[in-house]
Amino acid sequence: MKNLLLESHCIFPTPDIVKTANFYEQKMGFKAVQYLEANEPHICLYRDTTEIILTNSNGQKVIPNRNLYGYGYDAYFITQNQEELQEEFNNSKVKIVRSLGDTDYNNKEFVVEDIDGRWIGFGIKSRLK
Repeated sequence: MKNLLLESHCIFPTPDIVKTANFYEQKMGFKAVQYLEANEPHICLYRDTTEIILTNSNGQKVIPNRNLYGYGYDAYFITQNQEELQEEFNNSKVKIVRSLGDTDYNNKEFVVEDIDGRWIGFGIKSRLK
């Protein structure tokens, strides 16, 4: 039997997990479930079949990958119907940092910035070469 990886969850440390959770609920359509009384307090954010887990950064500010390494997103979600999703986020006043387009690595994607400065891509392979 082959060992399979089934899902992946993003883990985002943040200085204020409640404030960040509110952003994802109110602006990006996620549902938050709080586990603030757990030994390791966290909030799980759910949308469709995806999950983001917010943890406490103990006061340290978020440093996005592009600032640490010169480029790169902090999360990437495979999705379809990017036009509608980008419009939804636009209507919710989510900051779109890269509008929907084709990349030089054959993805059709757009990128948003969350309340903590993370860049999150939403895309799918547009064609195989």
